[in-house]
Amino acid sequence: MSTVPLALNPAALARQKFRQWWQARLPLTDTLTLTQRNVYILPTRPGFMLGATLLVLLIGSINYQLNLGYLLTFLLAGSALAGMHVCHATLRGLSLALMQPPPQFAGSSATLAVTLANARRTIRHGIGLAVLDAGGGDHWTWTDVPAQGSCTVHVAFMPERRGLHPVPPLTAETRFPLGTFRVWTVWRPAAQVLVYPRPESHPPPLPAGEPRAGGAARASAQNSGEFEGVRAYRRGDPLKLVVWKKAAKTDELVSRDTLQSQRHELWLDFAQVGLADREARLERLAAWVLQADKLGQDYGLRLPGQQVAPASGEAHKRRCLEALALC
Repeated sequence: MSTVPLALNPAALARQKFRQWWQARLPLTDTLTLTQRNVYILPTRPGFMLGATLLVLLIGSINYQLNLGYLLTFLLAGSALAGMHVCHATLRGLSLALMQPPPQFAGSSATLAVTLANARRTIRHGIGLAVLDAGGGDHWTWTDVPAQGSCTVHVAFMPERRGLHPVPPLTAETRFPLGTFRVWTVWRPAAQVLVYPRPESHPPPLPAGEPRAGGAARASAQNSGEFEGVRAYRRGDPLKLVVWKKAAKTDELVSRDTLQSQRHELWLDFAQVGLADREARLERLAAWVLQADKLGQDYGLRLPGQQVAPASGEAHKRRCLEALALC
């Protein structure tokens, strides 16, 4: 028996369009205070079962004129109403703030840090936070927010590809104290997360350095990706100039000859990667950026329509990876 696809199911398609229309009406903000206007409540399955049980108890008490039956029915109904009020108040008045997510490499989860702030004098119990439509039952992060305090909750999502991605909608909910009602909210953060290309697992050595303009020396590179030309270590040499691989093999400290290396420039060129697939080129360039940064070398990056001048350091590495992500 064949099943009807979602695109051919009018009811499912209508629900999806309505949900998209409703979520598009929510404001984009990195801070949110929960009020009666953005907090929703509905009975859970146990709540519906409790309602059906109360209806049966009421009918039986009326039919058999049971005073104790009336007492039990209204006692349970009052408890359910009190639980509904406590459940709604657990979220109402809570403040949510999203911290700017750090950049991630493709293929790894992007972690979102959300701060929950509680201004009232009582603890808020059993509050869960998750990415909307994440699926599964283990994607929720549960916490208790202390009285007149705050706590930080971490949730994660998997970006589909490299680039600049908006943070997906988040949802917070609670079923405290009885579990008969579900109170929730939907939140659309305005922040974006930058996803770098996935670095190639086993990249080839760094390309040979190019002679600087007017330089007379010939560019050459060892198989390890380091430039030729080393000298004995001198007191005061920067640690990034020490050839640690050679020191590990020979137990002798040597430094790169900066006079020779100044005649060469290491360029990571998109057009000279040697791969046909665009994404594979970007992955190799990302691996080369990490490799050159680890070796402490100055390097530049050439991309279609963009060029990053040779430099080194953490800021330069992030600039190159950002250029690769947005290429």
